[in-house]
Formats: sequence, structure tokens, C-alpha cells
Amino acid sequence: MHGRTTPDRLHARAPAALRIGFTALIALAEAAHLGWEHLHGGIISHHLLADPTMPAIWNGWGLVVLPVLAWIASSRAFQRTEGAWRLHRPFALRLLSALLAGLALSVAFSFGREDIAGMVLVGLLLSALAVRVNRIEYLLGFVLGMAFTFGALLPTLIGGCIALLSAAVWLGLWPLLGRALRKVPA
Repeated sequence: MHGRTTPDRLHARAPAALRIGFTALIALAEAAHLGWEHLHGGIISHHLLADPTMPAIWNGWGLVVLPVLAWIASSRAFQRTEGAWRLHRPFALRLLSALLAGLALSVAFSFGREDIAGMVLVGLLLSALAVRVNRIEYLLGFVLGMAFTFGALLPTLIGGCIALLSAAVWLGLWPLLGRALRKVPA
């Protein structure tokens, strides 16, 4: 298998133009969002845990956070098939599923349904046990889904915690359980 190129090895070689275009698209979307906020009363800040005694985080950080996440994710976003570079289908599905989860959480919170938002968040935490959501495309999709409501930084922190939980489970707990079960006599 030394001579074959696997899809994972192809991701790292995505052309710079595709990576720049993907990142620029995300940056432009965030700039439009912040421009809209600016024209409608100013760029919003959100307090941690919605507690006014906690520090506030300015939505303007999205102009840094989202392009960085997009640039990192873009290394996995494209694959070469039949001589042409295309969006990698599993990447797109992961990004879309996380985007929908982030949107569900944002919409529930926006309509004052903290109970539903809490259930969505618990569902995301439980999904981290069953699916490896520690991939960058999940984080990018989650942050994109929540950026309009919460800015980019708070969702990055929340999504990062979910990704760390998933990594701990998939790289630590499940392999340890697997080894332990193999040692149990049949």
C-alpha cells in the first residue's frame, strides 16, 4: 500500500486556491453578519453563561475565529476524484450536521426555549460518545450555526469542550474498555 494515495493523504494537498476561497467565503459571511450588527445598534457582546457579572465577549472576534477555523478545516474539505478537486462528501455531511445542531440550539435559545436548548446540548454531549465529533468540520459547522445568535467565540468554547470530551472518549475510554474486554475470559 506504499504506492497508493489514500483520501486522508489527499486532504493535505488541497490546492491553495480552494482553501483560500473556502476561508474567504466564511470570512465574508462573518463580515456581512458583523456589518449588519453594526448598522443595527452596534456589534453585540455576550456575557459568559448569560451572567452580567461575568466577562463579556465581543462578536467582532468572529472575524478572527471563523476564518482560522475555516482555514484549518479546509485542509480536510477537498479531495481529488477523477482528476478534479471536489468537496469531500463526508466532510460536507459532518459540517452540515453540526451546522444544523448549532442552528437548533440557537433557535431554541432565541425563542426563549432554554429547556429545548438544554436538551439539544445534552444530545450533543451524548452524541460525542457515539460519534467522533472531535473533527474540525464538526466544530466549524457548530460555530457557524450559532454565530448569528452568540457570536463565534462562545460557540467555539462550547464546541471545543464537546470535541475534547469526544476525543477523551474515542482516544482514551473506548480503547481502554476494548482492551479490558479482550482480557476477560470467554
